[in-house]
Formats: sequence, C-alpha cells, structure tokens
Amino acid sequence: MSYTTDEMMTVAAARVLRDGASCFVGIGLPSTAANLARATHAPDLVLIYESGCIGAKPTSLPLSIGDGILAETADSLVSVPEIFNYWLQPGRIDVGFLGAAQLDRYGNINTTVIGDYADPKVRLPGAGGAPEIAASCKQVVIIVRQSRRTFFDRLDFVTSVGQGDRSTFSGAGPQTIITDLGILRPVDGEFTLTQVHPGIEAAQAVEATGWPLQVSPDLTVTPAPTDEELAALRKLAG
Repeated sequence: MSYTTDEMMTVAAARVLRDGASCFVGIGLPSTAANLARATHAPDLVLIYESGCIGAKPTSLPLSIGDGILAETADSLVSVPEIFNYWLQPGRIDVGFLGAAQLDRYGNINTTVIGDYADPKVRLPGAGGAPEIAASCKQVVIIVRQSRRTFFDRLDFVTSVGQGDRSTFSGAGPQTIITDLGILRPVDGEFTLTQVHPGIEAAQAVEATGWPLQVSPDLTVTPAPTDEELAALRKLAG
C-alpha cells in the first residue's frame, strides 16, 4: 500500500507510544499520532487533553481540545486547573506530544511569534499548555514537518524549553523529534539525525535544517508503514 510523507511521519510518531502509558496530547499532528497508537498497538494508551479530558477515546480526530467527542468518550472529566496542578506539574504524565512553529537544535520550541516580539511578522497561536507540558512530562515527543522555515538556528522566541538547563523542571524534556524526513534524538544535548524514512537520504534532512545538522554514524531506516497502520490512520482521518 502506498503512503504519503505525512502518513509515514504520523505512523513513526505513533510507534514511540507504549501501551498503558499516559500521554498529554496537543491538537493536530500529535493528536493524530496518539489516536493512531491507541487504534493499533496501544489500546490502553491513556489520552489526556488540556481541556480536562482523561482517557478520551475519540472515534474520529477531534477538531480542538474542546471538541465534544473528547468529553463524551473520556473516562473522567476534571477542571483545567486540576489537569495542570494535580496531573501534569507533579510529573504524573509519561509523555507529552507537541508540535512546533519553530524549533532549534536543542529542542526549544516557538509557538508565540515570528519576528520581533513587540512588532512580529506573524502572531502565532501562543503557548497554551505547551510550556508546562515540556517542563513536567516525563519525556516529550515533538512531531513537525522539517524545513528551514521550521528548523531554525536561533528562535525568534522560546515558548517551551528543550534540552537546556532543566534543574528546575521535573521532566526530562524533548527526547524525540519526528519529522516527514526522519527521526532526531539528543546527543550531548543537541538533536542529531538518527533515522531516515524510506526513500530519504540524510543529505535531504541536512539541507532542510537551519543549523549544521549532525548525522549519527549508526543511521538507520524507519520501517515502512504496515497496511494495518495505514488503514487505521485513514479511518481516523475520515
């Protein structure tokens, strides 16, 4: 079965989630990947959304964190302050799944502004719960399309902290970046290309990165999506 680069990226992201883990999910690509994991190899994955839904089991992809299908299928509904104060900030959530508008070599994320903060070229959606997710989940997975528009040497604004000084945070921070070209993991604090998707050369990922991307000497190739994974993904997407 043929597949697109976005489908490869989503499948690769879903595979990093283990069955039984708790996952704080952002809308968009992170939500697609998390719901795909639950529909395939991780049926007991606990999806937690910022709106207060714990154990959501949507049968189609939610349009926002306030989508009614999340509340209708959740095991429990709590207030937003309880999600953050009781579940997230004490480090009770295994994985945070985030997207990014801009990303640097240390896994710092910008979702606030493009350009100068006082006079931006583009005003982005903003932080939401991303800073707390990046700070407090046991680990963070970032899913984002790879290009020089996104992978910046120096961010215009740091919304969520990556692999810098984490002495005041309970979580380990970003551990995996999954793109439409491959997978990056931190080596001595800097994200390094460790895996490429089928048909992708390391040089393509280097060219699509705004800093001198390091390539692991043990670079591997991502297994292609299975027919089962693609069928489940397309069913979710409707």
